[in-house]
Amino acid sequence: MKSNDSRGSSRRRFLTMAGAGVALLPFTGLVQVQTLGAAEMPKLTLDDPSAKALGYVDNSAVADQHCSNCNFWQGGDAERGGCPLFPGKSVAAKGWCKSWLKKAS
Repeated sequence: MKSNDSRGSSRRRFLTMAGAGVALLPFTGLVQVQTLGAAEMPKLTLDDPSAKALGYVDNSAVADQHCSNCNFWQGGDAERGGCPLFPGKSVAAKGWCKSWLKKAS
């Protein structure tokens, strides 16, 4: 009886660890955005489905709202930078999308 309990425990532990590994897979794109420089990432195009869904534009028409002062901006002082909303693509510092959120002070 004891050997059945240890096999069940090992199986549960394996399934838990495997589930956690699978759950983390979607976040690998976020890591890529942070490790690649904007020069190595392709530019986000206006016809990209995610750009269309979030209303992204390369040049903001909204006063005082642009990618470089958004909470999601990962480009520092560069003209183009990363954004976790558009993994693997660079966005314009002067750009804007519907998800703009004022950078925390």
